Amino acid sequence: MANNRSKYEEDAAPDLTTIKDENDIGEGGLAKLTRPFRRDKPAINEIVREAEAGGVVYRITKNGKLQIVLFQDVRDRWTIPKGHVEEGETAQESAIREIGEEVGLFNIEPICWLGKVNFRYRRVNTLVIISMQTYLFKAGKEDKLKKEEWMHDVRWFDFDEAVDKVAYEDVAKLILLARKRLRQRGEIT
Repeated sequence: MANNRSKYEEDAAPDLTTIKDENDIGEGGLAKLTRPFRRDKPAINEIVREAEAGGVVYRITKNGKLQIVLFQDVRDRWTIPKGHVEEGETAQESAIREIGEEVGLFNIEPICWLGKVNFRYRRVNTLVIISMQTYLFKAGKEDKLKKEEWMHDVRWFDFDEAVDKVAYEDVAKLILLARKRLRQRGEIT
């Protein structure tokens, strides 16, 4: 005789067994599954797009080493100097201004555009989507670095160390692209 019960009826469900292995979900672990959203933050109710520009700034030392300038932010993450594009500025003009303000290098030479990086972060109940135009710049003779007050540190890193130190994978890729562009120009081998 055929079973006429629906597979969705309660009495047709298989018996559940108690989870005894502490690696299984268990009673305490089930509570985690019932909280799919963080309730300690307000819901996002606005999306804002912002334009930024920055630069991979390099120098070649007397012994021929390629170095990149990075700064350490308030969360101890190393990255390239960058900031918001202000009204009336081109992205490249903003990058030059921000590099001067953030790391104290004002006499830099634009080499080329490297690319665009998109990232996002949460600002209370606003999702901020940032599009950052990135350029390659050669540092001038005055390569005395000066950090802004809010920064933890700013310094020159040998190329490989800069790639390892930078906190953002997409920015690391732009630093690698910068080396490729410098090889194409014949500045490094």
